[in-house]
Amino acid sequence: MKICMYGAGAVGGHIGGRLAEAGAIVSIIERGDNIAILREQGLRVETKEGVLHSRPAVTDKPETLGPQDVVIVALKAPSLPQAAHGLPPLLKPSSLVVFIGNGIPWWYFQGHAGPLGGRRLSQLDPGDVLWNAVGSDKVVGAVAYTASTVIGPGIVRATNARNRIILGRPDGSSDARLDELAAVMVGGGLEVDVSKDIRNAVWGKLVSNLVGGSIGLLTSSTTGEALASPVLKAAARGAAREAAAIAAGLGCDAGDVEAAIVRLAASVHTQSISQDLEWKRPMEIDALLLAPLELARLTGVPTPTLDLIVALCVQRARAAGLYGYKTPTTIQ
Repeated sequence: MKICMYGAGAVGGHIGGRLAEAGAIVSIIERGDNIAILREQGLRVETKEGVLHSRPAVTDKPETLGPQDVVIVALKAPSLPQAAHGLPPLLKPSSLVVFIGNGIPWWYFQGHAGPLGGRRLSQLDPGDVLWNAVGSDKVVGAVAYTASTVIGPGIVRATNARNRIILGRPDGSSDARLDELAAVMVGGGLEVDVSKDIRNAVWGKLVSNLVGGSIGLLTSSTTGEALASPVLKAAARGAAREAAAIAAGLGCDAGDVEAAIVRLAASVHTQSISQDLEWKRPMEIDALLLAPLELARLTGVPTPTLDLIVALCVQRARAAGLYGYKTPTTIQ
């Protein structure tokens, strides 16, 4: 199976290394100095089972790789629209494009069976560039539970015991191509579930990312440290319940909110949005924070706690120069 990783950061590099270990023909779309480093030393993934070393083809010119069986896009939400032009040369009629990310995905209403089906999230996909570049027959949503870290160019550490990927088509349909990809991932040591309702998985993770990320961002702490405060824990619980109510308003199940708070209270992990602030990288404000509130407006779900927390986070990001003065996510 020919698989192109569009982006080889912590998640993309980890998955790419495991796919190569499973025998897939892996290539990587990268940019800048990382290209030369990956070409020279290859991709090194440090796992609990040992070190995986591979030498994928690496380029910043997707058209040189030719059509792929699968393209796995492992970029953060702000980078996705710019990558849209690079996807068509990688595709053939039977290709799948897997989008791994946090927050509300640009494809959320693609293949949606409810009255909002077909609506667009223009802040996440300006000009519908992704919607138009990737046909609905190719889009696969993915949610990753894998605490990977880039420790150097071309070197990823992923030593946690469990690495879980949830895959699913937005319309919930079965797909032999997806089953084949899942089998290759399992062969590389990943735990893979193919879901008929990928949006439930999106919300299940989003509750933790939205609540934990915002609290961590505002306190410069891990969620475990922050939620040691009874006041902050109560605020987190209220925000999580509001997020779950948004999901329910859209016909989704976000899972056990109380269990999510327990996990956050025990976490020693610094969430990605806080890492982005620390390292002055573009922050996923729209996908993680603003888009859920826009969906709350659509469904009429009140979110007083989230409104305050998100407004504070947006201002924090603006003050750091990492988020522009944009209008909220709009749905057309």
